[in-house]
Amino acid sequence: MRLVRLDRQPSRVADDIRAALASLGRGSTVIGGVALIGARPAGERPIEAIVVLPHGVLIVIGVDLPDPALRLEAPLGAPWKADGWPLVHEEDAVNPATEALDLSQTCERRIAEVAPGTAPVGTIIAVGPYVETVDQPAADLAGPVRVLHPTPTTMLAATVSLATAHRPRSVEQARALIHGLAPDAPEFSDEVLLGEGFSRFTDDAPPEEFLPAVPAQPSRPPAAPVPVPVAVAPEPVVPEEAVVPEEPTAAEPVPPLPKPSPPLRPSPVPRPPVAAAPSAPPKSRTVRWLPLGAIGLLVALVVAAVAVATNSGDTAASPSTQPFTAAPPTSSAGRAPVESLTFALRAADADQRCASHAFGDVQASLQSTSCSGVRRASYTASVDGRAAAVTIGIVEFPDGGQAAHFKAVADTPGGGGILDLAAETGKWAGEAPKFDNAAYASKVDGNSVCLVQAVWTPGPSTPDDPGLTRAAKGALELPAS
Repeated sequence: MRLVRLDRQPSRVADDIRAALASLGRGSTVIGGVALIGARPAGERPIEAIVVLPHGVLIVIGVDLPDPALRLEAPLGAPWKADGWPLVHEEDAVNPATEALDLSQTCERRIAEVAPGTAPVGTIIAVGPYVETVDQPAADLAGPVRVLHPTPTTMLAATVSLATAHRPRSVEQARALIHGLAPDAPEFSDEVLLGEGFSRFTDDAPPEEFLPAVPAQPSRPPAAPVPVPVAVAPEPVVPEEAVVPEEPTAAEPVPPLPKPSPPLRPSPVPRPPVAAAPSAPPKSRTVRWLPLGAIGLLVALVVAAVAVATNSGDTAASPSTQPFTAAPPTSSAGRAPVESLTFALRAADADQRCASHAFGDVQASLQSTSCSGVRRASYTASVDGRAAAVTIGIVEFPDGGQAAHFKAVADTPGGGGILDLAAETGKWAGEAPKFDNAAYASKVDGNSVCLVQAVWTPGPSTPDDPGLTRAAKGALELPAS
């Protein structure tokens, strides 16, 4: 997080606010964003901090209490109590935060004028000089206002819970918002804002403005040569036909044997019956050789059937060794063929900043653990001829214990996830897919965790859709590079 000091703040707790924000560090490793210290968007009274984050905006206003307290009961619409004693405020204010909440609403209106549609906007009422524990009612905690004593831990927790936008704000949006709220603030370059976690493109403007070759891409998905279908060869029917022939005679050269399917490549198999059967029975001029020829032919058929069965067992596992690893493993004998499931890579990238590419509880978990790096990829998919979009995030950790804990957090419904790379970088052709109600799959592979989401494009999606579930599970084997 980058701090920009503009003016002195009137509250005594302002120093604690600055210290808590500064402790979050530069860059998006923890939170990211730009904090405007002492901005005046609502008039003469400077605000302790307006924090422009990639996933939201926070208004931090300081409130000084008469004395330090161990426990503060702080309902937003009722009187406050410090260590059981009511806090009396001047005039008609219900509690010490009444004036701060009015100031926050004025700031929100100014933000709406500067950047319409900016959301979410949260408010932090920072109380001081010292409060060990702040109790807020559950109904207030469900809203966009937090009351706390500013420390690195409390500020981090409040920031994660209030800045919950699904996609990061673009550098242009961030630059316009900073200039509108603090015209005297220095203008930051794209590299600085990207380093603080902002995205290069807006969510509203399509990437065609920046990528000249994109307009020709809508016609590519139907004829794209990149997708490699993954199919399991059908079960060979040669053994059944060969084992039970219909009354072989001397005049029949056993036609079923030369017809095994090409994937099984049983080229050596058909030769034994051709070499054993044709000569002896036809050349016999007496009836007594007919039974002996039939018996010999039957023996040859049995030997051929055994050879075919042995080769089919050896070749059944061959699809799993295909060089294209973007398809799900379908070599097991018990799985159904998936001839109609294909994938095509749209975007891939890797970064050591894990938390800045996540949202929700997943982001909070990454902020509290030591992540080694994250690899992301976006794929188009075809499931039984229907178009779908797949986003993959592979998060790496120093040890398997952290990976297992992270997977448990990610598998919790509503726990957040990894942001889609192609949507973040504008690599989708046309409108980027929305991964709401997506089918989900995950797995742990040593010290890494793979998270996959799949949705239909276009059309509504459900987490339990059979086709999307199959695509999500198959994408667990795709590379994120």
